[in-house]
Amino acid sequence: MQEATKPIYYTHISSKYHMFDLNLKEVWRYRDLIMLFTKRTFALTYKQTVLGPAWIFINPLISSFIYAFVFGGIAGMGTDGVPQILFYLCSNAIWIFFSGCVTKNASTFTANANVFGKVYFPRLTIPVSNVLASVVQFGVQMILVLLFLTYYVINGQVHPHWEVWPLIPVVLVHLGLLGLGFGIIISSLTTKYRDLAILVTFGVQLWMYATPIVYPLSQLGDGLMKNILLLNPVTAPVEVFRYAVLGQGEIMPAYLVLSGVITLVAVIGGVMIFNKVEKTFMDTV
Repeated sequence: MQEATKPIYYTHISSKYHMFDLNLKEVWRYRDLIMLFTKRTFALTYKQTVLGPAWIFINPLISSFIYAFVFGGIAGMGTDGVPQILFYLCSNAIWIFFSGCVTKNASTFTANANVFGKVYFPRLTIPVSNVLASVVQFGVQMILVLLFLTYYVINGQVHPHWEVWPLIPVVLVHLGLLGLGFGIIISSLTTKYRDLAILVTFGVQLWMYATPIVYPLSQLGDGLMKNILLLNPVTAPVEVFRYAVLGQGEIMPAYLVLSGVITLVAVIGGVMIFNKVEKTFMDTV
């Protein structure tokens, strides 16, 4: 009986660079490494903490109560008839997913310089693993959202659009790619401009307030402010997510297409810049 021939892989490392050398096929070959990095990222986040992964539930729960008190109680912002705690839990889940994709990837080069300087592997595997780690965190947070959702659905206070739920994975892919694109662009720039690393956290917080996360889009009426916020590429996917889960919000095809175009440009441009910077970043980090 003849032995099965094993595939032979060759890795060609060169200083020559072409802007369209995305090397996605090579990244796919290292998918086992991506899964290892995903587990590492998820484990290190809660390493040496007393409550461990329980923070995945505690953090959004505390944030949601604070938002309900500040924006719902003090500011008097409505939630279009959705119970406040459920509204903010749902909004928190999707925003933490997106912001995690941006902030984790924004420090790819600086946080992993020691590893990059010792061994070769496709550098893009780490940003991809960061997105997958955020997907796992989102999945755990959705358990909490579903518990509250079940309670309010039984009481007749919330009416989800169940037929739109198949679009939720599409929304996750959309926002994951958008966060990946912006994250690796920032990461590439921070190899020379360290100030950006300081501004990332502040910028993401501002981005949250420019997205209908702590308030429904209907609060803005039909004026100029609403039109400006609709240009935000995160707004339309978030509205689809809340439309499906809470039955509140609206699906805006034109702005979804715009968001998709921005995402495509960010991902392709980000990967190109990332691949170019990875060849010389050790000289500047």
